[in-house]
Amino acid sequence: MPFRPPNQLSAVIFDWAGVTVDFGSRAPVLAMLAAFEGQGVAVSEQEVRAHMGKAKREHLNAVLAMPRVKQAWTDKHGAESTDADLDRIYESFLGLQEECITSHSDLIEGCVDSVEHCRSLGMRIGSSTGYTQQLLKPVAAKAAELGYRPDAIVCAGDVSPGRPEPWLCFENARQLGVFPMSGVLKVDDTPAGVTAGRNAGAWAVGVVTSGNEVGLGRNQWDALSPDEQRQRHGAASQRLLDAGAHLLIDSIAELPRVVQELNQRLASGQTPG
Repeated sequence: MPFRPPNQLSAVIFDWAGVTVDFGSRAPVLAMLAAFEGQGVAVSEQEVRAHMGKAKREHLNAVLAMPRVKQAWTDKHGAESTDADLDRIYESFLGLQEECITSHSDLIEGCVDSVEHCRSLGMRIGSSTGYTQQLLKPVAAKAAELGYRPDAIVCAGDVSPGRPEPWLCFENARQLGVFPMSGVLKVDDTPAGVTAGRNAGAWAVGVVTSGNEVGLGRNQWDALSPDEQRQRHGAASQRLLDAGAHLLIDSIAELPRVVQELNQRLASGQTPG
């Protein structure tokens, strides 16, 4: 049978925090800030968010390796951090994350409606996250109660390495039984996640306002002046475009519009490239 390129999307793979739950992706940031504070080293939210999208242990290690943080650790502890130090920070983070998740796991407005729209078009629903299975379990349970039940959930540690490499996307596609990847859409709020989608040969849509790159809760975002919103939105948009996003949306509520556009592109013979 000759190969026939897809003429419409067969699946979408969502990230979790900042895309379907936790407007502003606050939970992982708050837990990491507290984990470093517990070791006597202050890190900034900007430093933590710079590596968002990675598996959480890898993420912590990347923050430790940042020049300013590396020097701050040495100043505090008299030596550079070791694997044992990383293990200790990670264990602290896991406990703190469990506490933060419970108060930052509400569905983002429009999630259920957008997912149902995708299902009405025959699309399968996948998901991936830098959370471990243990951390995601209560989040997924609450999401299910509120009406969001993806067909596949692939967590950090299920495949390795994580984003920006494509393996989380490929494992989702395998579990969903969909191919080729040119008929798959990856929706993510981090540069690493967007790049992972591109590396997998999928379409990639970046989430701006509700996601990591703006990094504000709903009330914090609404409290900004229009000029402040434009400045933050513009900078976040550029980072996601630089990572390879084909299109941008402010939140998952806008997904039906881009699904329609991408289906039109596929029908005209375009591919993700």
